[in-house]
Amino acid sequence: MTTIKDVAQHAGVSTATVSRVLNGHAAPTPRTRARVLAAVDELGYRPNALARSLRTTSTRTLGLIVGDLANPFFAEVARAVEEEARAHGFCVVVAGTDESADRQAAHVRTLLDRRVDGLLVCPATDDPDRLAEVAARGVPLVLLDRAVRGTTCPVVRADGARALADLADALRSAGHRRVGVIAGPAGAGRERLEQFARGGLEPVVVHGDLRRDSGARAAADLLDRPDRPTALVAMDDLMGLGALEELRRRGLRVPADVGLAVYGDQPWFPLLDPPITVVAQPTAELGREAARSLLALVAGERPADVRLTARLVARGSCGEATGAA
Repeated sequence: MTTIKDVAQHAGVSTATVSRVLNGHAAPTPRTRARVLAAVDELGYRPNALARSLRTTSTRTLGLIVGDLANPFFAEVARAVEEEARAHGFCVVVAGTDESADRQAAHVRTLLDRRVDGLLVCPATDDPDRLAEVAARGVPLVLLDRAVRGTTCPVVRADGARALADLADALRSAGHRRVGVIAGPAGAGRERLEQFARGGLEPVVVHGDLRRDSGARAAADLLDRPDRPTALVAMDDLMGLGALEELRRRGLRVPADVGLAVYGDQPWFPLLDPPITVVAQPTAELGREAARSLLALVAGERPADVRLTARLVARGSCGEATGAA
């Protein structure tokens, strides 16, 4: 394995000069810098990241813990986080919890043991004890998409209150009174459910696990009831896709038989017939802002909470507004 001493000998300089060049400090002359970099390329030298982290107490690595890596929402968030981190010289290690508090705790412990410089967590639970180890070790922490009661770390999320109120108005205007809501797990989906309930409707709620098949099961539960809802609202895009599958399986037309709206947008939703009404989140911006907040925290700053705005995109799957309404 090529060492820094080999590079120094090949370039005809000291190991201190090689170290200065590799760490971005000024070399004695531009020619010396060019000679060192040429030696690095010719010898295929790669710095030992672990050894460097022991010297500098920094690994230039961030940890990102999200709910479900198969969910397109989290995939887009992770991509935006990685791009922003890479632009600042950091790499990102990504882990998924499958909305399990125990798996979240295991990932947190693993990433802390790997000496990440900071953690971005989309919490699977609002129990603050699950993040106590992060605070105990003094590692910078930013919460993504969801808050945790009793914590003081920065939170970056999209505010859907106005969009959900607009959705409730749109459903009433289309004549819907019995609305079935497919909500996420009690901890993860509580805020969206509370915001929608403030819209004046009295929804019937069934909880899913933010996966496609649970959306189908929840939709079947709601549609089998004697007072079948005239509209379904899925609080997650994958559960919304599962609900649509169940409606199609039963031969029910959208919106003629049952209306449908989804919290979260996907590129194929506008292409369906009818196009699906959604609450659209600024997903990529959410990831970028979360990364920026964590990088600021790592640098010793104290960033404020960030609240982006979700918006209602009405596309016709809930039906048309009625004159009487």
